[in-house]
Amino acid sequence: MTNWSDSGAFASTRRDFLRSAGALTLGAAASGLLLPASAMAQAATPKKGGHLILGLDTASSSDRLDPAYYTEAYLYTVGFQLFNTVLELDESGKLVGALAESWEATKPDGSAWLFKLKKGIQFHNGKELTAADVVYSLNHHRGEDNPSGGKGQLIPVTDIVASAPYEVTITLSAGNADFPYALVDYHFGIGPDGGDFDKGVGTGAFILEDFQPGVRALTKRNPNYWHPDRANVDSVETIAMNDTTARVAALISGSAHIINRVEPRTVGLLSSRPGINIHGAKENTMFTFPMLTNVAPFDNPDLRLALKYAIDREAIQQSLLVGTGAMGNDNPIASWNPYFAADIPQRAYDPEQAAFHFKKSGFSGSLPLSVSDNGFPGSADAAQLYQTAAAAAGITIDVNRVPSDGYWDEVWLKHPFCASNWSVRPTADAMLSLVFQSDAPWNETAWKNESFDKLLAAARVELDETKRKQIYHDLQLQLVNEGGEIIPVFADNLSGASDKVAGFTNVPGGGDLSGYRVAEKVWLEA
Repeated sequence: MTNWSDSGAFASTRRDFLRSAGALTLGAAASGLLLPASAMAQAATPKKGGHLILGLDTASSSDRLDPAYYTEAYLYTVGFQLFNTVLELDESGKLVGALAESWEATKPDGSAWLFKLKKGIQFHNGKELTAADVVYSLNHHRGEDNPSGGKGQLIPVTDIVASAPYEVTITLSAGNADFPYALVDYHFGIGPDGGDFDKGVGTGAFILEDFQPGVRALTKRNPNYWHPDRANVDSVETIAMNDTTARVAALISGSAHIINRVEPRTVGLLSSRPGINIHGAKENTMFTFPMLTNVAPFDNPDLRLALKYAIDREAIQQSLLVGTGAMGNDNPIASWNPYFAADIPQRAYDPEQAAFHFKKSGFSGSLPLSVSDNGFPGSADAAQLYQTAAAAAGITIDVNRVPSDGYWDEVWLKHPFCASNWSVRPTADAMLSLVFQSDAPWNETAWKNESFDKLLAAARVELDETKRKQIYHDLQLQLVNEGGEIIPVFADNLSGASDKVAGFTNVPGGGDLSGYRVAEKVWLEA
């Protein structure tokens, strides 16, 4: 059985958001559950107990528990067992409180924000959460030498202060009505003031018992967890299973309750077996081939255009995703986002145009493309399809298969042409500022464009929705035509679960596996 989430969210206007943000508090956590109709009744009566086993890929021997260093699904899921964020997304993709009970813009343009924290929340070490912990945790990512991928979203922040024992005030260099959405990011897990994040001490649903990087993480239920409707299982074992075949075998044999990254070509096999459900969220991950635009020959706009015309996106979608997901257009904004520029023409595979721009670039050598399943699953197959399609334009792509272990440390941001993937962020600003802003630490194409940065800053303070939509349109058009990101497809997140698992949800814009909070949201029926 395959269940799909509704990715349509963000219906309110920017001005409405500014007006009402202060009144928003934590809503029902179990709305919109993606369960078969016959199981919906179970949603109201979670069962306690049991040992939950997750078999997840993208683990590495270099993994750390410090959220600043999270790069992929394995650590996102382990991290959210240990840490909470100030805010989170609910099952409709709307912003709700987590550690914060409310938030509001204290300046009309959204250049200052006040977050009021819930009282009585305890860290795993018994310390009560206060504003000082939030200030310390967020400033952790602003350190000059900290490589945190969350740093880009905090670049506009000029000050973070504890304005009262349970109140945090964040001041920005300019207005940004979408800023609170930044705080749902998995990088921004809150730890105790002055603490070592690698010890895994947070306010999360589970307490760390053992962590072996690249092997497994073992956690036990936090008896003092602040969310009464979650943390149903007694313990969670998150096993590193980077091999697709191993994950599928684990689910079939019952040695794992949930696996991630089910390949579309295996959905039929798994869904036909009794006792297994497939859960999916549409267009929640984009698969990419970033080019470092500050490195020759990718610093040449014509070469980049040649490579964009030389990829057969339809062939990759049909082969890799078996027709699921959606074709990409080198535009990082998903089609369900209200600011998606639907009128930008889809760039078709065109060997003649590719050959024209390749000749114009003046480059004549081969182009090495580094891939592994940690870049994105099936990236080697996609690269081979790309290689064949590009050859018709006289472009030689050398597919370089590299180890998955250590991929994000040794290949990504270092090799000039490689595979990558991104969980789609909930707002256009979050997606663009995280990956494409000139000074973003995770600017994986090293694309620095002053006009782009100015337009992005202008979008944040524009309250007229029509004007703001036009700005985002222009930003997307600039990336499609000039940027260094090749985005062949948007993939549906597909996870497999035993039918003993109940409470599995999907979170539009929040990523896979119930917004990576699957461990605290599900329970075991058997």
